[in-house]
Amino acid sequence: MIKLVVGKKGSGKTKTMLDAIAQAVETENGNVIFVCNSARHMLEVTHAARLVDVSNADTETFRLFKAFIMGMLSQNYDISHIFIDSLFKIVPDDEDGLADFIEKLVSISDDANVKFTICISADKNELPESIHKYI
Repeated sequence: MIKLVVGKKGSGKTKTMLDAIAQAVETENGNVIFVCNSARHMLEVTHAARLVDVSNADTETFRLFKAFIMGMLSQNYDISHIFIDSLFKIVPDDEDGLADFIEKLVSISDDANVKFTICISADKNELPESIHKYI
């Protein structure tokens, strides 16, 4: 399952995601991961979720970020949900690869039985039409 939380900066996407993380921790049996590009939300994320700060990781393309995600999944088979905040801040140099990246996450989600919730700072009409079904 892939869910995209889309909207311009300041529209409440991260707050929505933090609420969803708290709910996922309560209702899901596996580990909940929150991937972001800084530790600024460290105090806002429930301690039962794992915060992964990728600010020092090599994630400037979707290919590299997908490899990062696959590495997390290979180290922990109990991950049930991965939340990704500010995708275009994590992967700043590859906006053209977004549709392909989302489709690869769909495949990963199906194979590994992992849910993904991704926060994207953009209007729906700025995103490829092929991913609108996940919004």
